[in-house]
Amino acid sequence: MEVLETIDEIRRRLYGARRKGQWITLVPTMGALHEGHLELFRQAKQGVGIEGADAPPCVVASIFVNPTQFGPGEDYRAYPRDLWSDCEKAKQAGVEVIFAPRVEEMYPPGDVTFVEVGKLGEGLCGPFRPGHFRGVATVVCKLFNIILPDVAYFGEKDYQQLKIIERMVQDLHMPVKIVPVPTVREADGLAMSSRNAYLSAAERQAAPALYQGLLAAQAQAAKGEKNAAALLAEARKIIEKEPLFKIEYLELRQADTLETIESINGPAVLAVAARIGKARLIDNILIKVP
Repeated sequence: MEVLETIDEIRRRLYGARRKGQWITLVPTMGALHEGHLELFRQAKQGVGIEGADAPPCVVASIFVNPTQFGPGEDYRAYPRDLWSDCEKAKQAGVEVIFAPRVEEMYPPGDVTFVEVGKLGEGLCGPFRPGHFRGVATVVCKLFNIILPDVAYFGEKDYQQLKIIERMVQDLHMPVKIVPVPTVREADGLAMSSRNAYLSAAERQAAPALYQGLLAAQAQAAKGEKNAAALLAEARKIIEKEPLFKIEYLELRQADTLETIESINGPAVLAVAARIGKARLIDNILIKVP
């Protein structure tokens, strides 16, 4: 496995892969890799989303803690970084090339261009993390332009991010297929996240209540409940049994457009963000009514 730090290096390496007939699959990450990331790597290795390839894909992972998606007072400096450990995990999962650029490589002096994401970034996490999705869309756009992947993989845990990236690719006519990958969870249902490392023992024990609340609402919808307020109340009742949680938002949205809904009449997503100790946890679940 190769670890490359510059744009010129990664472009030269992938030029060679393309000449061999390989498709390029990409998993963008900020490192601190866990089983959720490894599942993305496995999907990339299997070439999920690729049809008619004559050679195995060249699997690329980016590891870059992107400063532009962190707001004032957020954990940019504290965000866990261990490139050596990340490289070992990525290698075992089939990654062939890691692109681990320095900040100055991605944002050279004088850099002033950003990608604005519009209304998709205004709700849910948007008000709590101003500028976050602008930074995410910008760095992913840069990575797509540098690496030119045929397919890129994103986890459904970051559902709003996924929808923003899908829309960016559509609106800017980017020749890359986005493959969503279901959320990977711990045995007790907690969505895997690099920020789970911030949880104390007591907080870790309480944390699964977030998913349990979502499941409770999903169960009510499966029985025929369509009213958004009723479903939200069911989820909130479970989550608030854990006093350590402070809910930032709990909302039911249309699954594709993320528009608010009062009643389910098609695929919907129930999304939540909550503070617990030093950690901000997000989760979601897709809901359909019979």
